[in-house]
Amino acid sequence: MSRVFWDTNLFIYLFEGQGSILKQVTDLRQSMLARGDQLITSALTLGEILVKPVEQGDDELAREYVEVITATALILPFDAKCATIYAGLRCDRSLKPPDAIQLACAAEFRVDLFITNDSRLHAKRVQGIQFIVPLERAPL
Repeated sequence: MSRVFWDTNLFIYLFEGQGSILKQVTDLRQSMLARGDQLITSALTLGEILVKPVEQGDDELAREYVEVITATALILPFDAKCATIYAGLRCDRSLKPPDAIQLACAAEFRVDLFITNDSRLHAKRVQGIQFIVPLERAPL
């Protein structure tokens, strides 16, 4: 069993995606379930995914998103330990604050794999995260 962190964009693809990108995410999730991998994300992901339904006043969709994510993923908080890791990551000014929060949460939990389609993160090395990969390179 591996601990696999999904960045916000994977959940957006899952909920709003079409075509090949949706198929990639659903295939990845099916493979994770078959292997018994743990799906992990952060509270920031939940907040980001809720922006669109909240903006549109769609309380039902917002509730569905919360139910699906909390039922299928471990939601990591951004706590004091993460804040310390975040501070170190933000010394790299190429990292935007939301990216550093995601990486800090994943690093504190010591995830095996961090999957994101944010190309700025693929080359990063973060202590506590074994691998950071794009969706197309995620193991199926």
